[in-house]
Amino acid sequence: MPPESPAPTGGTPRALRPDCANCFALCCVALPFVASPDFPVHKPAGRPCGHLRRDFRCGVHDSLRHRGYLGCGVFDCHGAGQRVSRDTFGGRDWRTHPELSARMFEVFPVVRLLHELLRYLHEAIDLADTRPSARHLAGDLRRARAETDAPAAADADSLAALAGGGPGLADHRERVNALLLRLGERVRSTLPGPRRNLRGADLAGADLRGADLRAATLRGALLIGADLRDADLRGAELIGIDARGADLRGADLRGAFFLTPDRPAAARGDERTRPPAGLARPVHW
Repeated sequence: MPPESPAPTGGTPRALRPDCANCFALCCVALPFVASPDFPVHKPAGRPCGHLRRDFRCGVHDSLRHRGYLGCGVFDCHGAGQRVSRDTFGGRDWRTHPELSARMFEVFPVVRLLHELLRYLHEAIDLADTRPSARHLAGDLRRARAETDAPAAADADSLAALAGGGPGLADHRERVNALLLRLGERVRSTLPGPRRNLRGADLAGADLRGADLRAATLRGALLIGADLRDADLRGAELIGIDARGADLRGADLRGAFFLTPDRPAAARGDERTRPPAGLARPVHW
């Protein structure tokens, strides 16, 4: 039997993509950030960014990266922003209805986490449906998707009860993670390549030019400044919900060959990361 292809066939549903035009800039208000390589200043949770305009648009969107707001450039709410803005709160914004602001900012991170799980599960179901080695997991994955979407569709009070990473949400997240790990192991077991386990490896600045990293496990790997030119990353696992994704800040990916459904979601980087030709940035850029 020929090895299975590592690439999913489907795209990401619109509901799991950021739609900033239908969001009340929740990521710019609800979430905190600290002065770091990703942000030039501190901002506490619940305070609007100083560059946020009255119409909920970013006043410096065209120059975010040059101003040091790299974290804004790579952030993806997975569609949680418009769901909380338009569905959970029925289109009532936090400026016009300040009495709702605290609850709105409290539930946004919860829905964002649930939508992140939904996005992984959507792609996982696509994989299971098209890979004979993993087809037996499709039913469990669909049940997990339904169990994840149900709380995401709940009212604000129910979502607030999940805020703070309580055991209910944490336990569900762990169950989904275990299921995704099983899927990844089954899919990678059929792929050609060395299938190296480099989870959490310190590969900062490593010379990996032309490296055969097919079907490798790179969850949480530190690849800052690594030279990955012409590396083969087909089928490699670079993201996980139980650990940080592979850190590719400053890595050189020119000529690297890897497949991802519709965006470079498998790893995070910054303006120094040189991606393979043909990959599109997140849609809100």
